[in-house]
Amino acid sequence: MSTLLNLLMVVQILSALGMIGLILVQHGKGADMGAAFGSGTSGSLFGASGGANFLSRTTAVLAAVFFVCTLAQAYFGNLRIAPTSEGSVLERAKPVTPTAADQVPGAVTPSAAPSPSAPSSVPAPAANGSPASQIPGK
Repeated sequence: MSTLLNLLMVVQILSALGMIGLILVQHGKGADMGAAFGSGTSGSLFGASGGANFLSRTTAVLAAVFFVCTLAQAYFGNLRIAPTSEGSVLERAKPVTPTAADQVPGAVTPSAAPSPSAPSSVPAPAANGSPASQIPGK
């Protein structure tokens, strides 16, 4: 799988570099208009109009290759191996038991802590049970 991803990466980089080069070599639309009226040099490596067709088609092919490589990398990059056991990570974790080395000297252990009691400043609810009677006053 790693070899396939590396091969896709190489093809993607080469197609990107090829597209960059071809796009920089191509003339803009305004250059073709000037060549039609005789003010530009229409003679080129591929002729008057053959270069535009060849370069634009090659750019389109390289763009399609780049797009397919990107989709393949996204697909293979998101593949997950199914877990062998059912349940979540927390269910498979071992419980941690504190050891004597983990205890801080002078710390209160949870079993020795006093049980919390209701503070005396909070009034008890009224006997009739209406919500308005349960709101403490100032």
